[in-house]
Amino acid sequence: MDIERLTLEEWGNALPATGYEVFHEPDALGVLDDHTDAELQLYGAFKGQQPVGLLPVFVGDRSIGRTVLSPPVSFSVPRLGPILDPASPKRHKRERINRELTAGVIDAVGVGDRTTLFRMRCPIEYVDPRPYEWNDFSLEPKFTYVLDCEGETIESLMKGFSKSLRREMRKKDELDLSIEREGIESALRVYEDVVEQYRTHDDPPPISRPFLRDLLTSLDDELWRVYVARSPDGEYQSGVVTLYSPDLAYFWQGGVTATYEGVSVNSLLHRAILEDICSDPTLESVTGYDLVGANTERLCEYKAKFNGDLRQYYVVESSGLEMSLAKSAYQTFSSALK
Repeated sequence: MDIERLTLEEWGNALPATGYEVFHEPDALGVLDDHTDAELQLYGAFKGQQPVGLLPVFVGDRSIGRTVLSPPVSFSVPRLGPILDPASPKRHKRERINRELTAGVIDAVGVGDRTTLFRMRCPIEYVDPRPYEWNDFSLEPKFTYVLDCEGETIESLMKGFSKSLRREMRKKDELDLSIEREGIESALRVYEDVVEQYRTHDDPPPISRPFLRDLLTSLDDELWRVYVARSPDGEYQSGVVTLYSPDLAYFWQGGVTATYEGVSVNSLLHRAILEDICSDPTLESVTGYDLVGANTERLCEYKAKFNGDLRQYYVVESSGLEMSLAKSAYQTFSSALK
């Protein structure tokens, strides 16, 4: 098996049809590369001419040492990390690909160096991070909620929701509130809401305005949508930016708390998003709605009302006291960048 460096074009050609995250898209990786000072390095494992594994990393040289990140920080990328696409369903072949891709990339980027900080948030579909543990990295399970939409209608989905959420969603047709899909300028209006919300908690915004604009401009139209709620006079009430992989819709930005005639606008926005997932032919391959995170207690109370599946993913990091100090220093450094 050969481990090779790839160009973005080669990466796009090697992507499987399904089973990867939206930020694995070559256009998304290109925008991340443009907005970070680290170098995007793309690795592929090949059996002959057949790609069987892929891993993107962002490699940066800092005063504190080298960083190898997948995804880079401060861009609201839910998950990145490795993709496995073995030609054979046999476990021993899948595990061999996993081991060799892990070892090849670790060697290529010099992760074994004591001054190199490695951090990776893996895709949901990557369920076997043992090769990293065997190479002395630490593993931490994290969680997200994914609502299974395959074969569902909006009514069948809502039967599983909490009573209060179901009651709010059913008021969508009773209110004179319009929810429409709009463009990039509306996405930037949603962004203003997000910035203001973070400001109230004395936190920096999760992404920059130029990054949002460049990402949506670069991605194909079918990979993103902006849902906006407006009152009859056209006044903006709230909005959500969704992203799409072949398998998942992502509740990515927006959804800032707002009410209209006593009803949560966000619940109505989520209903509109779910209606499209269930009925829009252009989203036929999308079988799940990822609420993007189930790790913050105060947010889980609302997200749990959707009755989604609790899905696990892994965070892989450099381990040891020395790396703990390096991580602390890097977090301080990265916060100062944004």
